[in-house]
Amino acid sequence: MTNAAFDDEARDYDAVLVVSFGGPEGPDDVMPFLDNVLRGRPVAAGAKAKVAERYQRYGGVSPGNEHMRSFAAALENALDDAGLRLPVYLGNRNWHPFLADTIQRMADDGVRRAIAFVASLFSSYSGCRQYRENLHDAVSQVRNAPRIDKLRQAWNHPGFIAAMAAQVSTALEDAADAPLLFTAHSLPQPMAACAAYEAQLLEASALVADQVGAKHWSLAFQSASTAPVPWLTPDVDTALGRFADEGHRTVVVAPIGFVCDHMEVVYDLDVEAAATARRLGLRMLRTATVGTHAAYVGMVRDLVRERMTANPQRPALGTAGPSKDFCAADCCLSGRPGTPMPALCGQGSQS
Repeated sequence: MTNAAFDDEARDYDAVLVVSFGGPEGPDDVMPFLDNVLRGRPVAAGAKAKVAERYQRYGGVSPGNEHMRSFAAALENALDDAGLRLPVYLGNRNWHPFLADTIQRMADDGVRRAIAFVASLFSSYSGCRQYRENLHDAVSQVRNAPRIDKLRQAWNHPGFIAAMAAQVSTALEDAADAPLLFTAHSLPQPMAACAAYEAQLLEASALVADQVGAKHWSLAFQSASTAPVPWLTPDVDTALGRFADEGHRTVVVAPIGFVCDHMEVVYDLDVEAAATARRLGLRMLRTATVGTHAAYVGMVRDLVRERMTANPQRPALGTAGPSKDFCAADCCLSGRPGTPMPALCGQGSQS
């Protein structure tokens, strides 16, 4: 056993586990789903009902569900085409199929060792460590659960940057000189201080902007909670206002912090931010998320192959280098007082 941050051994996996946020599949699911999402968090009176109204606007169905099912299918096809005959399972944090149920199915299918891909590419408690805690909890509920490793964070992988640049380029075809507004989910500042989240987003945005030749871009944060702590700023409305004040008439909004169209994309951007843009006299174009773009799916395939190869190359753009294969004990803490919960895939846990 070693405490090395990188795994240089060739691992033999039986399956891939895609780990996602999850979302309701109908009107009756919305409130139980939100109970799962908000459990243990201070929530202002009426806040949950307000969020529920957003889901009900779309029939109570999260748009992320079908996106993630399509991604899992595309990944399995890409693995098959590469000669990596690995079944792909999908498990969620907050709704069916829950992680514990999926891991039970994997155990029943005879899976002994799996590699997990968390569909959140930037380092933060909610985007990394909390999923590792979820995996620990789920594995503890399953007898003879498979051993699960986790792919490294891929925010600066050439495949992700290429896929995001392709989506931005498509939007720029109709707005060649427009500035770019990259967006990501805001975080409480105490949580953000425990991870490289903001720095990673800034560098990834710069990499994408460079690939598409954009000279004028900025990063803003969206979907902040009403919890009584400061959150990362500027928010999207403020950023749009600055573009309007500078005399721009069109802006391209690129949700770089999201890999598929969750509610925070289709409502917070396509409804609320779009309304702000109209009020400001701005024409707003929203890029697609990376979704099932071939470069993004291929990136995950290559990350799986990376962990199945001894002393692999670890592609990474920019200055930060590749993220670690094994998370440090103090990686991506929540920023809240108290002892961290146990989590899978940390340093010292490999064998």
